Amino acid sequence: MKKVCLISLGCSKNLTDSEELLGNICAEGYQIVQDETKADIAVLNTCAFINPAVKEAVSEIKALIKLKNAGRLKKIIVCGCLVEREKERLKKKFPQIDSLVSTKALNKINVAIRKNGAYLKSSGDLLLSPDYKVRLTAKHSAYLKIADGCDNLCSYCLIPALKGRFRSKPMDMIVNEAKNLVKTGAKEISLIAQDTTNYGIDLYGKPVLTQLLKKLIKIPGLKWLRLMYVYPERLNKELLNLMKNEKIICKYLDIPLQHISDNILKAMNRKSTEKSIRAKMAEIKKIIPDISLRTNFITGFPGETEKDFQKLLNFIKEIEFNYVGIFPYSKEKGTKAFNLNPQIPSKIKQKRVTLLIDAQSAVVDKLNDQMINKKARILMDTAACGRTFGEAPDIDGNFLVESKKKLKPGTFVQIRIIETAGYTRKARIIK
Repeated sequence: MKKVCLISLGCSKNLTDSEELLGNICAEGYQIVQDETKADIAVLNTCAFINPAVKEAVSEIKALIKLKNAGRLKKIIVCGCLVEREKERLKKKFPQIDSLVSTKALNKINVAIRKNGAYLKSSGDLLLSPDYKVRLTAKHSAYLKIADGCDNLCSYCLIPALKGRFRSKPMDMIVNEAKNLVKTGAKEISLIAQDTTNYGIDLYGKPVLTQLLKKLIKIPGLKWLRLMYVYPERLNKELLNLMKNEKIICKYLDIPLQHISDNILKAMNRKSTEKSIRAKMAEIKKIIPDISLRTNFITGFPGETEKDFQKLLNFIKEIEFNYVGIFPYSKEKGTKAFNLNPQIPSKIKQKRVTLLIDAQSAVVDKLNDQMINKKARILMDTAACGRTFGEAPDIDGNFLVESKKKLKPGTFVQIRIIETAGYTRKARIIK
């Protein structure tokens, strides 16, 4: 029996693709191993959203080629976004690669294992639930992709070129997939897509995320339902009120804002304005005062003036997001922003990143001080660490829990917060 090792790079959306790849590989009867040095075949699922991700993928390819040249691997298969970005040029650069599988042809992985070549074309435009899937997350927490692709066409972003047009998964399929995840032990499900709030626009003529949530919250055994990648323009009062009133839906939102200056938002081809973003933040906090908010910002975008930057810096201090990802602008060939000027020098970008991180660190310190002695319900991820509704798996902070009794991953416990330091906090079990 041939041994296959799957290596997954990139974000949670990529991880769901890897779960589908692994499911198809297992269904074919191959033996799965964790160590590529013990495999006959290596399957690498790549990310290529920005240049650092490309460099990571290329480095991994070179490491696999080294193993192949040493006779420890018989075949290398590269999948995902880097294949979509480079297509057959990738094999010309690295002739040691045996097969290429694009993001649009993941269901052809077993054909690629049997027969060398490039598998780049989609088998259909409709996004369907996978026939086979092997969970790569903890048993109690799962990701569920409800849509793929993107129609937002932000000027800095390659996702539409890599993933294609926005495609929703039929609602009944999502509900059945969620039920199966719960049957296999998932107590928490995080809904993901490039834009979850646009869910259903292609199938039902309008966004229907709220209607989907109303179906999912009825699934017996599901304890937490989490929303990721929520765009502010389509986050309406109906959805916010549902979150407020339904305990199963975590009072947590991941909203990728990217900037606050109108000049930069316009250049990014974002639909938001400073006025609309501020109004949305106020609306969210009014309806759900204890909401946990995560966002991402890009600094150093072409044309970002000191005034634009200061506006962003002050916004971070003012709104007090629970979690913020700060990224220097990455110039990506194939995007509309590639030729925008003036480009910001790297030293200035890095300085601005540091200043934004420092500002957010001060916000976190303030929020941490407010946590001391408060009680909370957390979901244990390990025997020692857990999360409240306010922390998403893998990307946010956690709580180190003191307990005389051994705690079991996947269980909910009541705690009191006793110490805080950055994104790691300490808590004690409440009897």
